[in-house]
Amino acid sequence: MEFSRTDFEFAQSLDAADELARFRDEFVVDDPNLIYLDGNSLGRLPKRTVQVLHHAIEQGWGRRLIRGWNDGWFNTPTQLGPKIAQLVGAQPNEIIVTDTTSANLFKLAVAALRAQPRRTKIVSDVFNFPSDLYILQGIVDLLGNRHQIELIPSRDGITIHPNDVTAAITTDTALVTLTHVAFKSAFMYDMAAVTEQAHRAGALTLWDLSHSTGAVPVDLNGSGTDLAVGCTYKYLNGGPGSPAFLYVRQGLQEQLRQPIWGWFSADRPFAFDLDYTPAGDVSKFLGSTPPVLSMLAIEPALDILLAAGIDRLRAKSIRQTEYLIFLADRWLAPLGFTVGAPRDAARRGSHVSLRHPQGYRINRALIEATPPAPTVIPDFREPDNIRIGIAPLYNTFAQIHRAMTRLREIVEQKQYEKFSTDRLAVT
Repeated sequence: MEFSRTDFEFAQSLDAADELARFRDEFVVDDPNLIYLDGNSLGRLPKRTVQVLHHAIEQGWGRRLIRGWNDGWFNTPTQLGPKIAQLVGAQPNEIIVTDTTSANLFKLAVAALRAQPRRTKIVSDVFNFPSDLYILQGIVDLLGNRHQIELIPSRDGITIHPNDVTAAITTDTALVTLTHVAFKSAFMYDMAAVTEQAHRAGALTLWDLSHSTGAVPVDLNGSGTDLAVGCTYKYLNGGPGSPAFLYVRQGLQEQLRQPIWGWFSADRPFAFDLDYTPAGDVSKFLGSTPPVLSMLAIEPALDILLAAGIDRLRAKSIRQTEYLIFLADRWLAPLGFTVGAPRDAARRGSHVSLRHPQGYRINRALIEATPPAPTVIPDFREPDNIRIGIAPLYNTFAQIHRAMTRLREIVEQKQYEKFSTDRLAVT
């Protein structure tokens, strides 16, 4: 996609032609001087969610009390699943909302490894989210250090070469577990190609969709994927720490045994049998009592996303990330910035990392602006990535233009020099 103009009026013309512009009004935006570009870490609050939670607290918890479980609370994990399934190309009975991404990864990875006791290798990569790697390392320890984790390297710090994936997946591989869209560089795997390689070697696949769901099209069934996990507080706008989801291919649901035998995963939870019998469907991968209020907060944004359509969202995301890279090349490259994301849109998710030796201090200057300068909120990832997340539901081309203008101003005027290099607790 080619752009030729860098003036603000051009950005406004792009917004005027945006067929998804009306969805921005679905979200709470109370500060016109704040440019929020961190929706890939925490999505904005949908206005509908305020109403849903108000009703759930006053009517459900306040008046119905324990009766709320039979009013619908009990089925919330399985009722949300089919809506997420529409976003990721799964069947309605293959996804449930439960626990955290890390807990779900633990459950599915253990189940996959136990299903293949003669295989000892776990394949991941250097781009995987550290929490995922920590979970895998803990599993290796828990299972008696029988397994080895092999991390696929990156040749350029941005992408993973297909030949290196091929080399890593061998006949002793039990599980290939990767993040579909890398959290730093936004590199996006060809899920179908990698899954085919894994299956050809006899391995199972487990994908982390945390930076994919709601931003890029995913086809779990079409790619033959076995297992997947993902969070709901990024592009799904479920709120801070909202419960995650997991996917188990229908053909594996009976075969796999998950390691956490919570009562909500039992065949008849309220029979209170002393011996555990797992549910016969994807519910067997639930844990204990679900956090109902947090789960209810997820549904409003799912309805908005489904109304917008994932293909239209992806098309806008590509236009916006291309526009951001265009401005970066024109304005920021002469100032020492490099683009730390794939330039091929087919291999890029919905965020762009801009790298600079002073990235951390520049990021602080963006966030801690002195009015009338706009406050710009991206986030920072070590060692030098200013990560700019594009949420097509509510981000505009004009916001991207203003943010890039502000970045250029901070560096040209060396405004970042007044900020310390000492890291805050959350970056």
